[in-house]
Amino acid sequence: MTETIRYEIADGVFYLFLNRPDKLNAFTAQMNREVKDAIKAASNDDEVRCIVITGEGRAFCSGQDLSEVDENMDHGQVLRDHYEPMMKQIRDCEKPIIAAVNGVAAGAGFSLALACDFRLIAERASFVNAFIHVGLIPDSGNLYYLSQLVGHAKATELAILGEKVSAADAVEMGLANRLIPVDTWEEDVTAFATRIAALPTKAIGLIKRSLKATSTLSFEDYLEQEAQGQRIAGLTKDHREGVKAFMEKRKPVYQGQ
Repeated sequence: MTETIRYEIADGVFYLFLNRPDKLNAFTAQMNREVKDAIKAASNDDEVRCIVITGEGRAFCSGQDLSEVDENMDHGQVLRDHYEPMMKQIRDCEKPIIAAVNGVAAGAGFSLALACDFRLIAERASFVNAFIHVGLIPDSGNLYYLSQLVGHAKATELAILGEKVSAADAVEMGLANRLIPVDTWEEDVTAFATRIAALPTKAIGLIKRSLKATSTLSFEDYLEQEAQGQRIAGLTKDHREGVKAFMEKRKPVYQGQ
């Protein structure tokens, strides 16, 4: 039984809600653990073909719950014990993950959104790299993902100045994929997620694997991994369905297999 999150499955989509609205969905050690366990369960569930992470209430996630912070604590050990396992589970998930940023995403909440494959952002929402305001550095993989998305110079600016990034600016600088009106928020998020869930799930996992490899492999080694990935994709039922549908001039119906 979970206490800091809730989740539901509909049409192949696993909806994970950060559920501490009275605390702006701030992270606790328990929430770190419950998010990690939920992502792991969704990763291993054949019914799930897409994951959506969002927040209850008016915030996505305001970062670490400062009421759990002790001035004598080892912040590095907190990351090792609680945040790193959660972020590694997200990284290792080969199913598409969407951050549906319904409100402010600050600190580690911003990091959580950055780690996802897609970021949908509501018009009223914003991103804040708030770490500098309490004398800390961005953590939970923040700068790793941020620099990939916006480049070194902009990542430096966002990390050191810690200024709020509006939803519109987030889309313009590449931090978010879609800007969604508040009035159609749930409808549009659901439509986007079900669209992703209807795609060839195993091919998406292989695409994610290939993208991660681009930053670690030489070009020659990458081409070999690409060939191996394509061999695996070519053996899937979804590949056969895609070819058959093309030949029959109809829309393919993928099963994620």
